[in-house]
Amino acid sequence: MSSRKNPKRPRNAARRHFLGVAAAAGAGLAGLAALAMAISTSPASAMGRLWGRGDADGHGDSHGSAPGGGYGGGANCFLRGTAILTDRGEKPVEDLRINDCVTLPDGSARPIKWIGRQVFKKSGALWHKDVIPIRVSRYALDGHTPHSDLYLSPGHALFLDGVFIRVKELVNGTTIAPVIPADGMPIEYYAVMLDTHEVILAEGAAAETFCLKGSNHENFANFAEYTRLYGEERTVMTSYAPVLGGGWMHFKALILLGVSPLVPVRDPVRDACEKINARAKELSP
Repeated sequence: MSSRKNPKRPRNAARRHFLGVAAAAGAGLAGLAALAMAISTSPASAMGRLWGRGDADGHGDSHGSAPGGGYGGGANCFLRGTAILTDRGEKPVEDLRINDCVTLPDGSARPIKWIGRQVFKKSGALWHKDVIPIRVSRYALDGHTPHSDLYLSPGHALFLDGVFIRVKELVNGTTIAPVIPADGMPIEYYAVMLDTHEVILAEGAAAETFCLKGSNHENFANFAEYTRLYGEERTVMTSYAPVLGGGWMHFKALILLGVSPLVPVRDPVRDACEKINARAKELSP
């Protein structure tokens, strides 16, 4: 197994010129309004990602709708180009195949059961807020995580301090912020599903796999592939850990963690945001 300390891998030259210049706006830590306002993009050389090639790959596409649903109604997808750690080193998520083995944080490896794909194209003046990828900048979480900029769908959860927190809850407008592609470029997402809900390593950061809940795989363009492989199988996966952030689901998760609503306690989401914001100050020029 390759060390996470050696993240080098081939880079597609097209990644270096797919984004235009833009600016960070807003600094909401939570809430969809803040998320919608905190849109930013970066120069292509800094982003290092290929958003997607649309129908040329034979993938289906949607027009501004939200990505495939995951645990608790959120989406858990990786942007094209995201490096996923496997038993043979890191591979771009779009190069993964069924039965490839991804590496878990404990060093063990598990085979991929299915990979959901979806391509989104902007219809109208603005992207749907639940489609715009969120960038977790290099070293935004700590001194070595993620080892490269990580791009996730807003509903994708990171595994932090024993709980899942959706990345949209961690937006601070600087080190963690939504980004938009250059005009005319689609957004291509991939969801990695194992036989159970797990944590894998994406750009060195602990992130969730796709959590199958009944028929939520049908939100992906290639859902027919799943049906062909597994028939009418309808699995309801158990979440690997509580998912925090987002109204009632957040409250329910706190209860599962043994937190009484009547006793003042520190919130894991708030703790994570404070840590990330402190880290952002360390990284600022």
